[in-house]
Amino acid sequence: MSSLSLLVASRAPLAAFATMGVLWGTFAAVFPDLKAMLQVGEAQLGQLILFTPIAAVLAMLLAPVFGAMAGRAALPVAALAMAGAFALPGQAASVWLFPLAMMACGAATGLTDVLMNARVAQIENQRGLHLMNLCHAAYSFGYAGGALGTGALRGAGWGPDWVMGTMAAGAAVLALLTLDAAGRIEGLRKPKDGTAGRLGLVPVIGGGIVLIAFLTENAAENWSALHIEKTLGGSPEQGAMGPAALALTMAFARLAGQGLITRVNPFRLLVAGALVSALGALGAALAATPVQAYAGFIIMGIGSSVIAPTAFSLVGRLSAPEARARAVARATLLGYFGYFFGPPLLGLIAGAFGLRFAFVFAAAMLMVVLALAPAMARARRQ
Repeated sequence: MSSLSLLVASRAPLAAFATMGVLWGTFAAVFPDLKAMLQVGEAQLGQLILFTPIAAVLAMLLAPVFGAMAGRAALPVAALAMAGAFALPGQAASVWLFPLAMMACGAATGLTDVLMNARVAQIENQRGLHLMNLCHAAYSFGYAGGALGTGALRGAGWGPDWVMGTMAAGAAVLALLTLDAAGRIEGLRKPKDGTAGRLGLVPVIGGGIVLIAFLTENAAENWSALHIEKTLGGSPEQGAMGPAALALTMAFARLAGQGLITRVNPFRLLVAGALVSALGALGAALAATPVQAYAGFIIMGIGSSVIAPTAFSLVGRLSAPEARARAVARATLLGYFGYFFGPPLLGLIAGAFGLRFAFVFAAAMLMVVLALAPAMARARRQ
């Protein structure tokens, strides 16, 4: 199937992934300015963004009900709400208002994420395609674009209020591409007639792998700019290049992984990705200059790029058709505990032991994938 056909087939969820990437890339690159605006340290900032996953988890639990009720409008509404929410943190200069703004971001992101991953899994299995790597690449490209755009605006002297508002407006335009006449996601709610398929351990183990991938990936993206600027003495433009380098590497690696997943054992791919990513995290931790940190983030991005998409795709492929959407939703819920808890957790670790140790911790977490990948392979035979 041609690249153009793949883009057309996945257009709506692809746009949702890209929208989310732009917004979180913006947040990562403007993070040092948000810290300065709030006048707090790393540990307190980690505590303030800890409210984000609380709202995200609640939204994820409600996502299947919302998706079933809203039908084809579910994904566009969620994506537009997410864009609107990300205009808020830059306006919330108070330590009391900032957590509320981040809760809005978390809730909208959690809702969107369940819906877009379930939609991709549905398209993959309906059409016999591999689209997860492509869609996650769109997230990474969007993330890099958001980070680079934010770096340019920060370098021009823009404050976090104007930066986040402007980037959120651009993301809202992108979110309009999620409109799809055939966008209803089937199987989100458990049937009441006893025909529901058993979920089993596959989505639990797969969700655990995604949790580790997102914990390390998102934490590195959110704290890399601060690591470069504070630990290594880089400029705002150099700081923005940290998350941008990681995201761009992951984007291109995921495009390569789009073809690789059809030729390589997916469970071996998970193990190899974790080993390479851990090596990159250690490189970033030991870096003495911004350039050395970029090298670590690039290696980390190559390894991390294949972990989450491969795990999501395996959950969809290994689950019964009638339980597929619910299995992906469960894996997404578990996985995004890492997505949201990763940054505040590394913030607490950085506050206690320093940013270098936080990246060492990320490398240690990635090693757990070496045990979970074979466990998932065994679970598919049960």
